Amino acid sequence: MREYLDKARRYCSYQERCHSEVRNKLYELGARGLDLDNIIVRLIEENFLNEERFAIAYAGGKFRQKQWGRVKITLELKARKISVYCIQKAMKEVPEDDYVQTLDNIIFKKNNLLKEKNPLTKKMKLVAYGISRGYEQDLVWSAVNRMVDAV
Repeated sequence: MREYLDKARRYCSYQERCHSEVRNKLYELGARGLDLDNIIVRLIEENFLNEERFAIAYAGGKFRQKQWGRVKITLELKARKISVYCIQKAMKEVPEDDYVQTLDNIIFKKNNLLKEKNPLTKKMKLVAYGISRGYEQDLVWSAVNRMVDAV
């Protein structure tokens, strides 16, 4: 068990991890049953594992680096079995002004790449793109309309 605990500590020290990632890693290493659960409890006690800290780091990183929207980030956190409380806390860490500005930027860049001549088709493609990046539909429509009105 000591060997698994040391490896888990190193694994968690490298970057923020969620419980399910650590559980899967320990399972790959060969830890099973009560040993696996005891190691996870120990990691939580020693603050190597913290779901809230993971959710905040994950949301901030995906927003800044990949420019994902809240919808996509939330779905990814749910897939990692993060609690609703932690997800809500993480979403509050994304500043609203930066969020809208980032959406405007990705819509503007995509608009410049599209060769579409028909304005309605172009608008629909821009909306579909914004939604696929994980942004809320109403915000995407607002951003597209702001961009079209500015042109």
